[in-house]
Amino acid sequence: MLISLDIRDLLLIDRLSLAFRPGLNVLTGETGAGKSILLDALGFVLGWRGRADLVRQGAAQGEAVAVFDLPPGHPARAVLDEAGIGAGDELILRRVTTPDGRKTGWINDRRTTAEVLRAVGETLVELHGQHDDRGLLNPRGHRLLLDAFAGTDLGPLRAAWAARAAAARALDQAQAGLTAARAEEDFLRHAVAELDKLAPEPGEDATLDTRRRAMQAAARIRDDVARAHAALSDQGAERLMSDALRWLEGAADRAEGRLDPALAALGRAMAELSEAQAGVETALEALAFDPREIETVEERLFAIRALARKHGVAPDDLGAFAATLRDRLQALDGGERNLAALARARDEAEAAYAATAAQISAARVAAARQLDAAMAGELAPLKMERARFTTQITPADPGPEGIDAVAFTVATNPGAPAGPLNRIASGGELSRFLLALKVCLTRDAAGLTLIFDEIDRGVGGATADAVGRRLQALAQSGQVLVVTHSPQVAALGAHHWRVEKRVADGMTTSTVTPLASGDRVDEIARMLSGDTVTAAARAAAQALLSG
Repeated sequence: MLISLDIRDLLLIDRLSLAFRPGLNVLTGETGAGKSILLDALGFVLGWRGRADLVRQGAAQGEAVAVFDLPPGHPARAVLDEAGIGAGDELILRRVTTPDGRKTGWINDRRTTAEVLRAVGETLVELHGQHDDRGLLNPRGHRLLLDAFAGTDLGPLRAAWAARAAAARALDQAQAGLTAARAEEDFLRHAVAELDKLAPEPGEDATLDTRRRAMQAAARIRDDVARAHAALSDQGAERLMSDALRWLEGAADRAEGRLDPALAALGRAMAELSEAQAGVETALEALAFDPREIETVEERLFAIRALARKHGVAPDDLGAFAATLRDRLQALDGGERNLAALARARDEAEAAYAATAAQISAARVAAARQLDAAMAGELAPLKMERARFTTQITPADPGPEGIDAVAFTVATNPGAPAGPLNRIASGGELSRFLLALKVCLTRDAAGLTLIFDEIDRGVGGATADAVGRRLQALAQSGQVLVVTHSPQVAALGAHHWRVEKRVADGMTTSTVTPLASGDRVDEIARMLSGDTVTAAARAAAQALLSG
């Protein structure tokens, strides 16, 4: 329930504080006095999309603050929880705008976005007028309204539709892939055979290249190492040193020790020479290779690189590329079996969707009968007992919301053909149809403040009284705000405000004044007689207020 609305420097309002109450709240005033400004200000703080030029001329910024009572279990609490905003028993919405259009909003002093304000506002306030903009006159929204009336959960239907669409896409993609695979079947079979024959492995290119370079280097140096080995062998340095050692040892006995150092050095040299020979032999063994091996290595290395260039991949990626081609070929070979399985899955998904859509459709038919009966009960008190409201359900193309098209039609007189609301009903009749429909659609909307903006336009006399009494009955279990030019409706209000436009110091402002019982007589008399309030008008006003 809306507790209060504070407005600062918005449009024609400089300072205004309104305290609203449960029951039927009526706002009256001359045309152009500023009644719609109040709705603009309330819509602004609730995040509704509206006019941009809201700041009062000369003001630095405009502001609106709305305070709501928030009972436990109110739908707004779920929106607030999702946004991470705590809430107690009272909810304070505040929004500020500047002349350049920058807007900032808060919920309970927590900075928030217009989207969150709008989502919260939709659970708090329902605005409705003769020229309704929330879907009552738009056939595209009638299915949504019927589902809301029935409390239909469309989640399973939307999930079934998504599964059906996914299964159909999978089948289409498989068919397209199979068609493309068939077009390249010869290439796939040749390429897979070629790759399987070569069987390249990751890292093999680098391994072969290293081996090839090593063998090329060995070929260049092995001859020199072999010549060095021959020079150190028993046919070269070893033989000469052995001869020298033998000759010196034969002469040592006669040299009186003068050859001993030379013999010792020569012994050491022979040992070093032996070690050198062993090292060279080891090197020769390492440098030994089969000349045919380098040809084999080069052939495989060049074959791998040529195949990589042919398919436009890196040599190390040839194995993965071969696996991809093999999968495509396997998919081609098993394509028909796969298509059959996917077709079965699609058929099953379509059947599941059809069954769920049929259940929803049956629920809508039942809800349509209930809504039509409820509307008949609402139209009678509004002096339209002969009018007929019918919810038409016709087949529609399948979609996430089902297979039904829903349209609200009316016939205003017995025997007259039914037609769309906004084509068959006159202005006054349309107002009453919409009021009745609004009552039916919101009867379970606990904690919702209903605002009717001139819903009584085009009706008068007993009909206006009937509209007022329906609004009064509707307000008994909640809060209803009515902007009205009808004295019959205004007289039935539990709380009454008068909206006036004043000019002071060249500045035009709108004010809102709560009316006591005596002031209400004068205001309703003005509504009855115009600018000149007569005694007869006051008497009539008093009679209306007395009921």
